Amino acid sequence: MTTANQAGRRLEGAARRVADHPVLEKLAKIGFAARGVLYAIIGLVALQIAFGSGGEADKSSAIHIVRDAPLGDTLLWVMAVGLAALTIWQVFEAVWGRPEVHHRVESVAKAAVYGALVYSMVALLTKNKAASSTDSQSQDATEALFDLPGGQILVALIALALIGFGAYWIHEGWTGKFMRDMHVTEPRARGLVVNIGKAGYVARGVIALAAGALIGEAALTYDPDKAVGIDGALKSLAGTPVGPWLLVVIAIGLVLFAVYCFAEARWHRV
Repeated sequence: MTTANQAGRRLEGAARRVADHPVLEKLAKIGFAARGVLYAIIGLVALQIAFGSGGEADKSSAIHIVRDAPLGDTLLWVMAVGLAALTIWQVFEAVWGRPEVHHRVESVAKAAVYGALVYSMVALLTKNKAASSTDSQSQDATEALFDLPGGQILVALIALALIGFGAYWIHEGWTGKFMRDMHVTEPRARGLVVNIGKAGYVARGVIALAAGALIGEAALTYDPDKAVGIDGALKSLAGTPVGPWLLVVIAIGLVLFAVYCFAEARWHRV
């Protein structure tokens, strides 16, 4: 065995020991619960929007709502630490986890999302800097990409990736394959978690499809203002022929996904 192979095995062994450390496991479970808090807030705000109230239903607004709550700073620090642990775990999963390409891609995407949330939380707590909405972030990123050579193609590829994730999440929800890493042994509890997770995954998939379609429209029309995040995608659903009732259904799905995240904090393999 070459020195390089030995070094690689030692590195992999050290990484696996970190990934399997009970402290990281406990912190990652806090991260699952933190994700549940954010999705619960987004779902409840989306319900308010469906019934005519204002507000922004995205993760940036949810972070601010948490901070404005009693003991909000403390709770936000706890959530940031948990999400940081989830980020580290997803990086390990991307590099040393299951070999399927789609699993590694999903782990990379999750690590990026969790890392961005941690950055937003820490920036708000340490600099008192308000995080911009996901719509503003999407529009700024799209405008920056348009300035690059082939930027319009890059934006179109991002739209296709989002649509792909949306279809994947709907498939995961429809088939219940998201339960592959959930160790729920009690039959009644498992049945309940499966049904809640199915509704949540389908709701997330519909939102991703809507966001991908709108970003695709931005690419086709060369208009960064049409690129949106979660909030814009949710509000676009209220403009469909079904009207605000579709938004109500999706909002309830997001609240159910929040419940599923809390179940992950209890039963997910880490």
